[in-house]
Formats: sequence, C-alpha cells, structure tokens
Amino acid sequence: MTEQTISEKKILLASPRGYCAGVDRAVDAVEKALDLYGPPIYVRKEIVHNRYVVETLSKRGAIFVNETEEVPEGARVVFSAHGVSPQVHAEAAQRNLATIDATCPLVTKVHKEAVRFAKSDYDIILVGHEGHEEVEGTFGEAPDHIQIVGSPDEVDKVEVRDPSKVVWLSQTTLSVDETMETVNRLRERFPELQDPPSDDICYATQNRQEVVKTIAPQADLMIVVGSANSSNSVRLVEVALDAGAKAAYRIDKADELKEEWLEGVSTVGITSGASVPDILVRDVIKRLRGLGFPEEEEVRTRTETITFALPRNLRAALKRKGAGSEDETGRRQPGPNHTC
Repeated sequence: MTEQTISEKKILLASPRGYCAGVDRAVDAVEKALDLYGPPIYVRKEIVHNRYVVETLSKRGAIFVNETEEVPEGARVVFSAHGVSPQVHAEAAQRNLATIDATCPLVTKVHKEAVRFAKSDYDIILVGHEGHEEVEGTFGEAPDHIQIVGSPDEVDKVEVRDPSKVVWLSQTTLSVDETMETVNRLRERFPELQDPPSDDICYATQNRQEVVKTIAPQADLMIVVGSANSSNSVRLVEVALDAGAKAAYRIDKADELKEEWLEGVSTVGITSGASVPDILVRDVIKRLRGLGFPEEEEVRTRTETITFALPRNLRAALKRKGAGSEDETGRRQPGPNHTC
C-alpha cells in the first residue's frame, strides 16, 4: 500500500452521536445510587440497551433482573430509561421496594399522552415494536385503548370504534421515515387521524439519523456502534443504507470490526446509538487508524444542549447527603464519556 493510498483513506465521524440526555440521566442515576447507598442496587431490565454499560455497572454492584418479583422485598430498584407500566409500579409497592424511576422524560411524555387520550375515549395506534420495553410500558398505561402497529404492512389489521376519534403515538427510537410511512398509511384508512400534541420520536434519535443521512452518500462503509437490542442503533444501519452508504454494519465494540469489510474502502463513516459511551467509538477509530485510516473529519449537523435532572427522590437524597455533581439548577455536569 502506497503512502498516497493511505493518505486518501479517511473517517467521517458523526456528530451528534452516542449518549442522549435520557441515557445519560439513567446511567448517572445508577452510578449515583451505588455511590450513595452502596451495592447491591437492583435494576429492572437493562438500564439502557448497551452491553458495555450493563457490564460496567454490574462490576460496580448493580444487579440486573427481568421482573420486579426477582428483587428481594424491601430492596432498592431502579427502573430503566425505557419506562414501565402502572402494573410494575404497583408490583414494586406490594413488595415494599424503594424505587428510583429513571424513565426518560421523553418516554414519560408519551405515557401521559396515552393516559390523556384514553380518558377522552380515543382509539390509540401505538407505532412501535411489540415486545420492546418502551412499548410494553406505554401499552400498559391504557391497554383497552391501544393497538400496536409495527410497520406499514400491519396497518390493514387495525380496527377502531369511531374513525373520528383515532390518534397515533410512537415509540421514541424509531426510524423517522418508516414511522411517517406507517402514519401515512394509517391516514389513508382514517382521514381524521390525529397527531400527537408534539413529536414522539425523540430529538436525539432524529438528530443521529439526520447526520447519518448526511454522511452515508459519501461513505463506502458505515459503522454503527451499538448493541443488537438497541432499537435506535439498529435503525441507524437501515437509515445509512437507505441514504446511500455502500455497506453498513452494527458492532458492539472495536474487535468486532472485520478487516474484509475494508477491502476497496476509502471512506468510513462512524456513528453510535444513543446508549453508547464515546469510549467505544474512540476504540473503533483507534483500530481503523491501525488499519490504514489516519484522517478523521467530524461531520456535525446539530449541537445538542439538552440535559435532564436526576430522578427527584434520588436528587433529594443526594442533597441531604451533600453528594452528587449537580449545579444549582439540578442539572448534571457531564463526565468525559457523556456526549450529548
């Protein structure tokens, strides 16, 4: 390989990428709870969908469980960023659990919308993936009023009581384009379909998809760092391919990158899902440099400034103990791996 060939190889690094405000808040909540109360701290489901984050917190003393009944009575449990149903809150109360609710505020917003429309006796079409924790939590707010639709092809199965009282809501981590395709199909069937009061797909999901659409046409290869169960990470691969990337792959960490993917490649685009700490992206860049990609160029389409305060009861406990790293507004001060 000649020097000239090497110098032509470059990395296009997406910005924004990685941690969103909701993920940052949820991970911070578990870390602060461990600092304040000591291990073990139980966490229902994965706090966020990232293997590295879960493994790191487990080493510090977090115990991840699938169901509330697995938490010992009277113990302390953190609810994940994806949210839980009212039934889960009730189960926790019955077991006398001390709860810390790390649900992303943007997911909580969708829960409140579901409750409000159900009280007004609307049929609610929830666009999302059945079985995903976030969808389960939202569905649980109004199961008698909600139908889940996972794709445009599922629209024909929807049945409503009154076509003039139908509203759609969505999982926050979906592909914007596919969601709107589903909504357009729904509107063909139900012309009076109402939109949610505000956009349900979260700002971070949209921003990460936007920058991938910018990079993809220039990329011979797009690498998305994120775990297989991360909906927004999986969507980024699809967005990259749809936007013109010649190839796109999702990996959890640098050693999963295959050298054969780089054959004939001169430009590699890199991004990461909203639950991915930036240290994992930097590891991928380091590996690519070792494989002949010395140049790195940041492609920025947005600058994110949103932050969320820690859960109220944890914030109050930290204040009583004089602990934590919050400023006077109750907002966190991000650490070196908290890019948002």
